[in-house]
Amino acid sequence: MAEEFVKSVEDGLKLSKRVYFGKDRSVVPPKPISMEKSEQQSQSHHHLIPTAPIFYAVISDPGIVDNPDCPSYQPHVHGRCDPPVLIPLQMNNISVEVDCYLDTAFVTLTGSWRVHCVMGSRSCDCRLVIPMGEQGSILGVEVDVSRRSFSTQLVTMEGQTDTDKPQTKQEDGWFLKPQIYTLTIPQVDGGSNFSVKVSWSQKLLYDAGQLTLNVPFDFPEYVSPAGKKFAKREKIQLNVNSGTASEVLCKTTSHPFKETRRQVGKLGFLYEADVLTWSSTNISFSYMVSSSDTLGGLLLQSPSVHDLDQRDIFCMFLFPGNNNSKKVFRKQVVFLVDSSESMRGTPLENVRNALNAALSKLNPEDSFNIIAFNGETYLFSSSLELATKETIERALQWISINFIAGGGTNILLPLNQAMEMLSNTSDTVPLIFLITDGSVEDERHICDVMKKHMENKGPISPRISTFGIGKFCNHYFLQMLALIGRGYYDAALELDAIEVRMQRLFTAASNIILTNITIDCFEHLEAFEVGRPYFLVVLLYIYYIRV
Repeated sequence: MAEEFVKSVEDGLKLSKRVYFGKDRSVVPPKPISMEKSEQQSQSHHHLIPTAPIFYAVISDPGIVDNPDCPSYQPHVHGRCDPPVLIPLQMNNISVEVDCYLDTAFVTLTGSWRVHCVMGSRSCDCRLVIPMGEQGSILGVEVDVSRRSFSTQLVTMEGQTDTDKPQTKQEDGWFLKPQIYTLTIPQVDGGSNFSVKVSWSQKLLYDAGQLTLNVPFDFPEYVSPAGKKFAKREKIQLNVNSGTASEVLCKTTSHPFKETRRQVGKLGFLYEADVLTWSSTNISFSYMVSSSDTLGGLLLQSPSVHDLDQRDIFCMFLFPGNNNSKKVFRKQVVFLVDSSESMRGTPLENVRNALNAALSKLNPEDSFNIIAFNGETYLFSSSLELATKETIERALQWISINFIAGGGTNILLPLNQAMEMLSNTSDTVPLIFLITDGSVEDERHICDVMKKHMENKGPISPRISTFGIGKFCNHYFLQMLALIGRGYYDAALELDAIEVRMQRLFTAASNIILTNITIDCFEHLEAFEVGRPYFLVVLLYIYYIRV
């Protein structure tokens, strides 16, 4: 799907050369690139995959492409574009407001675009492409164009008949890539201006005591308006609420922000400037909460009038602090790696590299084992081994020999074997990492079996963290299994993200400094829903509860 998108944009940029802006135009189509560079970019697709919100004109009839203000009377183009090509539209203004609460950022982007490449007497569909940050989730889109307005709406499918259900098509809205959402606006007149308001949420990354925000905001040169160069207003407003009464230390920023507000645990920043070309840098901001000890707090929130879930929500959070003298728990780790036929090639190779890195980060007092599985299981050792330098070297050799793709997928068998290995845990934290790209027929049964294991073992039962690979993996099953196992879930829908995301998962789930946290305040509540399991790792940990 991404390859088709890139090809459509490439063809659209070529077709946009028909648009004549006069001798004084300052914006021209992108310069031709060398064959060597073109091949590299075609392989990566990075040069035309949007790194900021962009609108595209969806062109099926190349004959309608022209300057709506000053027709060029170019020769008529016969035929049609199948599939339609995408011409990036010119952006008139842009502003962003980001509200950061703990580990979550709520982003609201407002901007306006112009259909500069279609005759004034014709119209075309316009496609909005919205790249988001880590775990991005669209909250709403509003578009005003030519005395019409469009907006997204959250609907429930329960209790509705087929005639009541909204009539939607895949091309109306879909994900181009895991964090890139697209939405189509029908029949926008050539030469018209339209305004857009987009809201989404995304996560801040936490590493070594530092929270980092990264919002895609890197615009290509060809979205700047054509004609004589003139200054355009670019605005970014950033609000930070750490949720604590401790001092917030600003570490790095991408833009020259001006501090507008400083209160206990809260910061406000503003960047506003007249620019000739739009931002070519993502919005990046990182900060630390100054504390050497573990600290926490509680945030309360009532639902809005339009919220479908009218229960109150509170968020309990804990910061581990920056006291490096704290020791994490000694660990017993079992890695379960899918080596079925579907993992052949790049997936298994990338998993092997990530596993090698994870083994190198184990402490000598930790113990581990590795189980490769397809229809059968292949064990590195019959029991857990201490993570000494010699043992890890043997494990790396074993991985290079035994990670051979083939056969089907049996997930329950290695899970039961891992549970048995970790059955005698007393003074350590037992961890299971399941890595797979498949789906099996007995997923509900697997969850039931693991749930019984957890109930029987009590607070010292192994934590099960899961990692899904590819689009055809049953990610919902892996999320449920991680929830039952009080562990973490992550995924890589694209092969080049496997190593980075797996290492992040290993780090997040391994560095535990508090465990088996209990909350004794629910006896007077009629109902409550817990969004996260209870344990604190060296990373920031937060969970939400609706009551």
